[in-house]
Amino acid sequence: MTRTVAALPNTEPVANENILTLDCDILIPSALEGQITADNAKDISARIVFEGANGPTTPEADAVLGKKGVVLVPDVLENAGGVGVAVSYFEWVQDLQAFFWTEAEVSQKPEEIMPRSFGEVLRTSRRREVNMRTAAYILAVDKVARATQIRRIYP
Repeated sequence: MTRTVAALPNTEPVANENILTLDCDILIPSALEGQITADNAKDISARIVFEGANGPTTPEADAVLGKKGVVLVPDVLENAGGVGVAVSYFEWVQDLQAFFWTEAEVSQKPEEIMPRSFGEVLRTSRRREVNMRTAAYILAVDKVARATQIRRIYP
């Protein structure tokens, strides 16, 4: 066992600064924020970027990728499943209502929510002619505004 991919057969070392610009179809930056910048975004070959990390793409890089036609699935959508926001919400509901789901039920719930959420963001992006990040923010602000109206929190 090598405990690292660097020693695997038929591999070549890649410098950290070159990882994001490797020839690939899908890029998933999942470690640090601010890694995709205006400087390196122009060299990204991926057609789809899924933001696994929080804020891996700077606003300037967002614009560069958008002009290149790269589909960017933003962190606020990408990170909402799994152990992220969706499961945290389910835990909160369970605690609040003293109701408990099995692990299988909790694992299944994001699988129902995430495709629907992705579809809503994609449709909003196309309808409003904005990138996916802006579409996700539009939907989020709209949901908060509706909730405040429904609950009559503000006059």
